Amino acid sequence: MVERLVIATRNAHKVSEIREILGPRFLVEPITAVPDAPEVEETGTTFEENALLKALAISRLCGSWVAADDSGLEVDALGGAPGVYSARFSGPGATDASNRALLLEKLAGVRGKARSARFRCAIALAKDGKKSAAFHGTVEGTIINAEKGVGGFGYDSLFVPEGYCQTFAELDSATKHSLSHRGRALAALQAWSGWAR
Repeated sequence: MVERLVIATRNAHKVSEIREILGPRFLVEPITAVPDAPEVEETGTTFEENALLKALAISRLCGSWVAADDSGLEVDALGGAPGVYSARFSGPGATDASNRALLLEKLAGVRGKARSARFRCAIALAKDGKKSAAFHGTVEGTIINAEKGVGGFGYDSLFVPEGYCQTFAELDSATKHSLSHRGRALAALQAWSGWAR
């Protein structure tokens, strides 16, 4: 049975990546499939809190499953920043490019193991305004000194996953999906026993 799954985000890259990872078992639709879907303010202090805020709000407006992802980069030398502020790290009007530029600026002079970092992802699943489950994924790695690769989005061109020599932006999508924080969280979502309900 194909499950309809609305993704509570306006980030087209994220919807496309989720659709690619989940495959044909799910009919993945963007938030634009929900008429008058509001902008949900991310006021949580954790990735899961923010994901849940979005999933609950949008699931009240449609009769299908809603998944919301909140994810970001934690850099050890920056005390875990940008964290939940990853998408808006460089302030109002932040873009992926301005966020990456600020990250490199803040890490200027930081060397070796101090550049260790991880991507974290939390995915909240809701239906009819009620939480059904939450799934998590993490991948450890390092922030390099200059961007490499043209694939991916966000901080992908600066992040080299542990055990690899290429950034997420250089790796082919199948390899990236098998390693990534989002890929790991989505694998847990796919394996969830509640789909039979």
